Amino acid sequence: MSSTNTIKLAQQLHRIAAKWPVDPFRPNLQLKTFFESLADHPQLTSQAMKATRMLEENEIKKKACLNKILRPASMPKHYERLVEGFEKSAKGIGRPWWKIFFGIW
Repeated sequence: MSSTNTIKLAQQLHRIAAKWPVDPFRPNLQLKTFFESLADHPQLTSQAMKATRMLEENEIKKKACLNKILRPASMPKHYERLVEGFEKSAKGIGRPWWKIFFGIW
């Protein structure tokens, strides 16, 4: 692989890393940091770049039909509530004690 091609791949990967959101729950372990170090790797391949693009564009979610998995019949709102809980937790908003006690969402 030519050095100009590797430089182009590294630049694209640095752009993706710059746009990647910060994970508030794991401040010492960021995917953004991994992408930046991967971009600086001397043997960066187009396959690594393709995999990063697929993560960025959510390709797997688009290809796979996840409706049955994300909405199980026993608890159809489980994953929606889980995501909502993570988002509120990242903002510092907790559930009131009475909702926890009575199992109300």
